[in-house]
Amino acid sequence: MSPLVPVREDLTVLEGYHSAQVPAKVRLNTNESPFPPPETWREQLADAVAATSFNRYPDREASRLRAGVAALHDVRAEEVFCANGSNEVLQCLLLAYGGPGRSAATFEPTYALHSHIARVTGTTVVSGGRCADFTIDGAEAIELVERAQPVLTFVCSPNNPTGRAESLELIAKLLAATEGLVVVDEAYGQFAPHSALELREQTEGLGRLVVVRTFSKTWSMAAARLGYLVADPEVVAACMQVALPYHLSAVTQEAGRLALTFVDEMEARVAIVAEERGRLFGALAELAVEVWPSDANFLLFRPTSHDARKVWESLVERSVLIRDCSSWPGLEGCLRVTVGSPSENALFLGALRDVLGATERGETP
Repeated sequence: MSPLVPVREDLTVLEGYHSAQVPAKVRLNTNESPFPPPETWREQLADAVAATSFNRYPDREASRLRAGVAALHDVRAEEVFCANGSNEVLQCLLLAYGGPGRSAATFEPTYALHSHIARVTGTTVVSGGRCADFTIDGAEAIELVERAQPVLTFVCSPNNPTGRAESLELIAKLLAATEGLVVVDEAYGQFAPHSALELREQTEGLGRLVVVRTFSKTWSMAAARLGYLVADPEVVAACMQVALPYHLSAVTQEAGRLALTFVDEMEARVAIVAEERGRLFGALAELAVEVWPSDANFLLFRPTSHDARKVWESLVERSVLIRDCSSWPGLEGCLRVTVGSPSENALFLGALRDVLGATERGETP
């Protein structure tokens, strides 16, 4: 039998983006909402699904959904592009503006899909670093984009997996320093004190500002796979040009459109998670770990006298699953925990105290 056709040589060194999927009673590893969507939303979606003509293609323009997102952000529908999760939004941006001979800038450590999708699309990645507190070094960032002139500059705010939101001043300076697009990934934006959307009418050059959001986190819709961007209509048109026809299913469109009628419930969930984030931060600060402040729905921490991988494994043995970041460049020895429900957070803290205490007592954790 003849060998299979080899994949592109530049893809052989890439690894897919994965999060461990192992059985656990407490799952705090993928930054999902700990709360399900409102029951009324489920009922309305069931009615919408029952009325769907499944023998027909969905609305290619996702008109009603885009109109709903536009109303949420007080923009025009032609400034909104929707896709299957924010990752497909990022992919469409890179398909439209990246490619061979072009570059994208990231500031590491940050969300791995920015550089991963860039490389998959043949886009060169240029990377800057971060300060000790994991915020972007403004001077270094400006020097990087002025020198490299990337076609896309990715700013994850709040940054995943470190948690801090970047200042609006920094984003404005990046826009002034590059002729490319500045893509602010706000997957966790509703948890943060400010949004880059506030800049849209304040500074010259903001036609090159792209803000990306998702329904996965605060809208409790990770299973639906729905994300969007708000940007200049020219950017939206470019993304629609490279997206596959009918890429957004009728059910996904209805799920998102109906969710937008539950803004008050979403904001209440955000408030609960933010309160739990503060409680969790305070509890971690009393343990033998270094924990960083967060503007998102997760916390990054580093055990100070314990091997992070062994801590992660010991938590899994206690049916608590968090994210092991300890082998990631720039995050050596770090772990990340999603802010869960009060009961989930209590179980996590109890298990962590047990693991750290067992090690201090010389026991097998």
